Amino acid sequence: MISPNVKNVMPKVPDQIRTRFKPVICLLIILVTLPWTGRAENSWIRINQLGYQPASIKVAVWVGKRGSEPASTFQVIDCKTFKSVFTGKSGKDFGEFGPFSKVIRLNFSQLKSEGDYFISCGKTVSPVFRVSKDVYTGAADFGLRYMRQQRSGFNPFLKDSCHTTDGYTMYGPMPDTTRIDVSGGWHDATDYLQYATTSANATYHLLAAYRDFPEVFSDKHLANGLVGVNGTADVLDEARWGLDWLLKMHPKEDWLFNQLADDRDHVGFRLPTKDSADYGVGPGKGRPVYFASGVPQGLGKYKNKSAGVASIAGKFASAFALGSSLYTNLNPQFSKLLNQKSRSSYQLGLNKPGVAQTAPNRSPYFYEEDNWSDDMELGSAALFQLTGEKKYFEESLKFSSQEPVTPWMGTDTARHYQWYPFHNFGHYELAKNSDPRNKATMALYYKTGIQKVWEKASKNGFYQGIPFIWCSNNLTTSFAIQCYLYRQMTGDNQFQELEQACFDWLFGCNPWGKSMVYGLPEKGDTPKYPHSSFSLLYQYPLDGGLVDGPVYGSIFKNLKGLTLSGEDKYAEFQSDYVVYHDDAGDYSTNEPTMDGTASLIYLLAAKQHQSGDKKLKKKPVKVYGGIIRGDQTSKKIALVFTGDEHADGGHYIADVLHKEKIKASFFLTGNFYRNQSFQPVIARLKKEGNYLGSHSDKHLLYCDWEKRDSLLVTREQFQADISNSFEELKKLNIDKKQASYFLPPYEWYNDSITDWTKQSGLQLVNYSPGTRSTADYTYPELGARYATSKTIYNSILNHEEDSHDGLNGFILLLHIGVDPRRKDKFYKYLPESINELKKRGYQFVKIDNLLD
Repeated sequence: MISPNVKNVMPKVPDQIRTRFKPVICLLIILVTLPWTGRAENSWIRINQLGYQPASIKVAVWVGKRGSEPASTFQVIDCKTFKSVFTGKSGKDFGEFGPFSKVIRLNFSQLKSEGDYFISCGKTVSPVFRVSKDVYTGAADFGLRYMRQQRSGFNPFLKDSCHTTDGYTMYGPMPDTTRIDVSGGWHDATDYLQYATTSANATYHLLAAYRDFPEVFSDKHLANGLVGVNGTADVLDEARWGLDWLLKMHPKEDWLFNQLADDRDHVGFRLPTKDSADYGVGPGKGRPVYFASGVPQGLGKYKNKSAGVASIAGKFASAFALGSSLYTNLNPQFSKLLNQKSRSSYQLGLNKPGVAQTAPNRSPYFYEEDNWSDDMELGSAALFQLTGEKKYFEESLKFSSQEPVTPWMGTDTARHYQWYPFHNFGHYELAKNSDPRNKATMALYYKTGIQKVWEKASKNGFYQGIPFIWCSNNLTTSFAIQCYLYRQMTGDNQFQELEQACFDWLFGCNPWGKSMVYGLPEKGDTPKYPHSSFSLLYQYPLDGGLVDGPVYGSIFKNLKGLTLSGEDKYAEFQSDYVVYHDDAGDYSTNEPTMDGTASLIYLLAAKQHQSGDKKLKKKPVKVYGGIIRGDQTSKKIALVFTGDEHADGGHYIADVLHKEKIKASFFLTGNFYRNQSFQPVIARLKKEGNYLGSHSDKHLLYCDWEKRDSLLVTREQFQADISNSFEELKKLNIDKKQASYFLPPYEWYNDSITDWTKQSGLQLVNYSPGTRSTADYTYPELGARYATSKTIYNSILNHEEDSHDGLNGFILLLHIGVDPRRKDKFYKYLPESINELKKRGYQFVKIDNLLD
């Protein structure tokens, strides 16, 4: 974390996401060997400054003004040897785009070798770029820096708190100015307004990024955002910050708030901790929080056109449902709360269909959202995934048909946030667990939208089909995500070059040659003068922030109160068609946004994930320091059985393992090892080569179910219990070297337990979340917690089909025996389960073979 007391700080980027070329040496070679005539010729070559993956599509764009002519061929030059490593034919001339009379695509996708390169086309040369599997490693984590900087309440960047007195209610069923605690969340952009619509969408994207690509994120920050390790991926910490604020905005079953503060915020540049905006109660004494009433709102001159609640309620429902799913094992009590809140917020959407727009006051600008069925589709799809209740699936399917294509796609313009979110995650989520017909329908919806954009994009050399309205970079990011999701759903790669072009645009393959993300890459041409109080007043870096992006020249000319603060260094690349200014005065193109950055984090995580670099993905996934999953590039599964009181399935399980010629891992308590009636099955499991380890001695509950950080045992009690369990293992001639993995009782632990485990010479492991396998111990008398064996079986196969990495590296936990009240024994499904997963290419290994 950069100290807020240090001025003129250059942004720092981890080594693994630097461009890592030798720019000075390479530039000297270029200058000595080639006549530097790119400027004189009025031509340039634009590239993705972040670099390219070896297996990806790789395209640079040559652009020239009148009088310039491209060569018919181009070369890719190795920076080390200064030798050509690839020669290609220049693409067709797409004609005019912005200030350029000619635009030509230079495709060098056949170049697969890693290295540092530049492109020469005639007398024009490109900046240096890198080709490597790890060019995007750490980039998603880098984007989280901006999210932490945007935190309201305690701000870890400033190490200080702001807006702690928020807020007082307006438009609700309670008396106006009723005080309610809604402190927290994220500031929306440079201003300090907070919108539930963008916050819920951002929260969903962060949760989805963790769900889909957990291996790309690190743990270098505490839950409060300060530097430290807490056993939780930083992206999940950030998503939790969003969830906690959304919970405050939905405090009761029939209460839902939509917005905190309004455009009275716009009183000039200042830090959030020095907010001078006065909302009628005095600066710093709280801000208005707007109740989602479903009718037009606006306390000043202007009002919105709200006509319902569903657009915001659906967003709450999807974020809460996905959060509940991810926290099922991490924090069951929190998961239960999110489940309840997801259901209640979704019901509010059903009760009041229609849009809930943000409320203006002094200015005519507000988020003019016009669609809501997409939000309810995603909310119901997420609830179906969470609960399995068919009604949610049927409702989601109904909502999906109401808006097959996000309406901005294929259009030339739209009002501010008129069609939001900018892509519909609901189609992708609904396709999961659907029959082939419904999956095909969802894929067709995506494809139709992509084709509408492609029809426009195919007519210009940048393959840019996004309308240049406010937040065009957000649209570009979202559209790239839709292309990616379509590719995952179908395996159809026909739009992959379009997808890559959108990504390249964000990182410099655009008319200005400008990366649109502050500080990424470190040595690149990235925004230096964003519209931000942090950078303008104190020169604090806005690491990871995605700026709004280019707008039509006609929009720029008609914006109120916009004056550039300095000379336009990109003047030669501006046009009546589209403009971008790296200038603090341009709030339309150079202001970073929180929700756009959150979407970009998902896209960057997807890009790192698809690299195929096993070195990047072999790192085990951990929660609170305990390993919950192995190498996700390898189709290996560890079957793990725990046991304490019951062993009724022991010999049956051993028979199945022997017949299938596979080994499993058994984590048993001291109670189990001492039980004389269990001795025969223990001896058999050991003789047949299975892994035997400790599950504690007395099956103690280490920490509170609701307050996970609250320990229920002392360190001495824990160590004595571990020691006693290994006394039993010693009787089987098993020591800590042979049983170095420890699975905690109740599969429940915190970072203290992990540390104590490590100090005992062991590594804590736990099961991989995502299936219902751990519910094989339940019985009908437990009510809603009971899961039939068929339900468990289907959950395993469904997760294998729908997860990006299937069951790769999975620790699949079952029980060696269960309560007699459960008559439907899941271990009877073992033969069927094993055979089906073998057909799908999986190998069953012991826990040490999975993780060592």
